[in-house]
Amino acid sequence: MIRRDFLFGVAAFAGIAAVSWRHPNWVGLGAGPGPISSGNDKNAKPGLVTIVQFDDVGKKLGVVTIAKVVKTDAEWRAQLTANRHDKGIYRCVCCANALYSSDTKYDSGTGWPSFWAPIAKENILDRGDNSLMMSRTEVACTLCDAHLGHVFDDGPQPTGLRYCMNAAAMHFIPSKA
Repeated sequence: MIRRDFLFGVAAFAGIAAVSWRHPNWVGLGAGPGPISSGNDKNAKPGLVTIVQFDDVGKKLGVVTIAKVVKTDAEWRAQLTANRHDKGIYRCVCCANALYSSDTKYDSGTGWPSFWAPIAKENILDRGDNSLMMSRTEVACTLCDAHLGHVFDDGPQPTGLRYCMNAAAMHFIPSKA
């Protein structure tokens, strides 16, 4: 790659990022929250969307045009699963490897399950993650290599770490004691 191509690529990327940051409905780098356009809304009336409905076993019921679901942040939050505070352990959803204990869980304010330490350092892998134009540390399951989340150095003592995990990557097992 020659220098001119590299500089052109950087300039193009910066332009796209700037446009996407300022346009809330465009899904791209830096895009704020907003509707995602599937390309089928060219003739839809404002506030209406066209979807294909299915029953619970996957049978197609038909195409309908209905009002877009709009809720306040408080209404969306009310639908989320409650943050667990009961005793137990979190296991890998893929292989059942023990990952975290409720004893090290805390509310980081991020909305993601957060822990200040794994149940055993041997049960997780830390590796570099330079995706999305940032440098982070990915956390994966040692046993099956499943992606679990990321670890950051802004957590509470005694470790100062925040293991910010994906709730869908773990299965909670309540303590029987």
